[in-house]
Amino acid sequence: MPEHVNKVSIIGAGAVGATIAYAAMIRGVAKHFVLYDINRAKVDAEVLDLNHGLQFMPMATLVGSDDLAACANSDVVVITAGAKQQPGQTRLELAGANVELCRKLVPALMKVAPDALLLVVTNPVDVVTYVVQQLSGLPARRVFGSGTVLDSSRLRFLVARHLNLAVQNVHAFVAGEHGDSELALWSSATVGGQPLLNWSVPGRPALTEADRTRIFDDVRNAAYHIIRGKGATNYAIGLATAQILEAVLHHEQRVLPVSSRLEGYLGIDDVCMSVPSIVNRGGVEAVLELPVNDAEAQGLRHSADTIRKTIRALGF
Repeated sequence: MPEHVNKVSIIGAGAVGATIAYAAMIRGVAKHFVLYDINRAKVDAEVLDLNHGLQFMPMATLVGSDDLAACANSDVVVITAGAKQQPGQTRLELAGANVELCRKLVPALMKVAPDALLLVVTNPVDVVTYVVQQLSGLPARRVFGSGTVLDSSRLRFLVARHLNLAVQNVHAFVAGEHGDSELALWSSATVGGQPLLNWSVPGRPALTEADRTRIFDDVRNAAYHIIRGKGATNYAIGLATAQILEAVLHHEQRVLPVSSRLEGYLGIDDVCMSVPSIVNRGGVEAVLELPVNDAEAQGLRHSADTIRKTIRALGF
């Protein structure tokens, strides 16, 4: 692998891009950051505001630019630029506009940062990740999306709240599309090492099928509620992306449900979607085939078909 300089470039200085920079800087993820946006006044303002807080976080440099050349020698390029999801609009409905943006952006990025890993956050993240991988010509392991890392965090939070436990004790994944066809992998979920489906502790709430249905509906619809209330999701996705960057740049070998191109995964081929994956400095080293029941296997295939249908409609 090429020599690393611990440099992260973030494409897009909107609410998500700026919050990713903020979260990653506070966590000390990298030493050098670039925030790129075609709106020079916006990016300059965000960078100035963040730099004013450098005293209160691990030391790093942050520069802003409207020139992609600033992204040269990046270890990771995070793509957040794209049309904003509107209230009532699905992530997949964003696909056309954001894929067109990628047709121009990705070849230009490859000219200035050919050795970087590409981390896609732009929605619909599974579709855009597939398109970016195709346009970049990079190996599948080097192009991946934030996927259902955030959705899994939402699931763990709601389960923990229901059981009155610390969220760190809940281990459960949302898989498939980061969107309406996603599913919770309940059969492999655990709490403190105990299978979640067998949860039975005196004095603690039970977790019934109705509870699981309600919790997962809240997970799947969370973004729509937030967008209706304040226009965009940014804090949790900023933290989720910072953790992915940390896993990469710190070579953590962390298992995260990122979105990457699957081939031969439980009969699923030629599509990007989220499954638990080992993430390290090289990108996605391996995807893990967790034990799934028949309903979950069918749900994963349905989710893959949903994503693939959009990909094909866009000519990829």
